[in-house]
Amino acid sequence: MRSVFFYTAARVGIFVVTAAVLALLGARGFLLLLLALLISGVVSFVLLSGQRDAMSSAVASGIQGSRRKMERARTKEDSSS
Repeated sequence: MRSVFFYTAARVGIFVVTAAVLALLGARGFLLLLLALLISGVVSFVLLSGQRDAMSSAVASGIQGSRRKMERARTKEDSSS
């Protein structure tokens, strides 16, 4: 789950930096938020591809572990009945 936290923190950081730069350039209000969201999304897509892959692997492993646990519990229930 550390990779999920790192990826999320990096995305938020890129958004904040982008919004700050746009604010310095004169963008305000809704336009500032919209431009910051679009630009930071593109920058994150390019710069954070490795972290995104690591995060998806961690999430997939967690889901597989949960499924195995539930399957073991179900098998244990079936054998005790």
